[in-house]
Amino acid sequence: MHKLKVAVLGATGAVGQRFIQLLEEHPWFVVNEVIGSGRSAGHPYGEITNWVLDGEIPHSIRHLIVKPLDAELESPLVFSALPKEAAAREMELAEAGHIVCTNASLNRMVEDVPLLLPEANADHIRLIDVQRRNRGWKTGAVVANSNCTAMPVVMALAPLRQFGVRRCHMVSAQAISGAGHPGVASLDILDNMIPYIGGEEEKLETEPLKMLGSFVDNHIEWLNSIMGASCNRAPVIDGHLINISVDLATQPSHEAIIDAWDNFRGPYPVGTLPSAPQKPVMYLRHADRPQTRRDRMNGNGMSTSVGRLRLCPLLGYKFVALSHNTIRGAAGCSILNAELLAVEGYISAFDPQRLVTEKLAL
Repeated sequence: MHKLKVAVLGATGAVGQRFIQLLEEHPWFVVNEVIGSGRSAGHPYGEITNWVLDGEIPHSIRHLIVKPLDAELESPLVFSALPKEAAAREMELAEAGHIVCTNASLNRMVEDVPLLLPEANADHIRLIDVQRRNRGWKTGAVVANSNCTAMPVVMALAPLRQFGVRRCHMVSAQAISGAGHPGVASLDILDNMIPYIGGEEEKLETEPLKMLGSFVDNHIEWLNSIMGASCNRAPVIDGHLINISVDLATQPSHEAIIDAWDNFRGPYPVGTLPSAPQKPVMYLRHADRPQTRRDRMNGNGMSTSVGRLRLCPLLGYKFVALSHNTIRGAAGCSILNAELLAVEGYISAFDPQRLVTEKLAL
């Protein structure tokens, strides 16, 4: 059994490149099609792409011809790094039978679209069954992952749901790569922080409520909590750092909170998936950690680093959370979502366990 062929929408952009990089040695998936803008279409990927990541374009991808957005695709699984204005194409592809794992914001809050973060809400995958019934689809689906700033918030709060998350206030310091390439102009961001990122605060105040909610009677009941956010662009390349204050109903001890983080793994089979970090949440005990440059690559960029738990005179507790925004907060989470879909049987005619068994027999 061969690896599953996948397509990458928006493959020439910064997040699309991260998909290409992360999928290079993937044990289950292989990049088969790359889709770009009209300007890029018809050209070899290696000639038209301004590669902005470390290292070089994978050799296996260089000679793939970039396809236009409206091209018919043969790959069953599609990863989307499209901008919001082009993301309507995702529903068209799902209707045609493709599984679409998307980073775009357009469909995140649609009622029957899972906003999936496997360690926190793997059971939300069952919303795909509702989506297919609602839309008359047999094999297609759209599955979203969250805004890259919501990611560390949800990862840090998921282990604390047992204590009752009543209110939460967040202040972000977000990397410039979150704005895409070339990002923020150097004369704006050097020696500066910008206290406004369009649309970010609204996403940060709503998306975690859906992700931390419960799948009940074929829909998601949002977490009964209140969230407020202030979002800032900071002069770092990668890594979103969030200062979080939270009101917990049962007022646990600091030791109980740290223990919840240290022991958080998410439900089976999430921890067994190829892209899953050994520790989804890492509590760092040094007083000055996490730090963006030093800790964003923990767990190969897939772990959320948490630290500085202390008393908050307003809400009870406060701490810092950090995630790599283009790995855990974007491409890496989409790939992890697709791995969960595969093992749960949502990608027809592909059985990853059979692929593993055949490799062991060689």
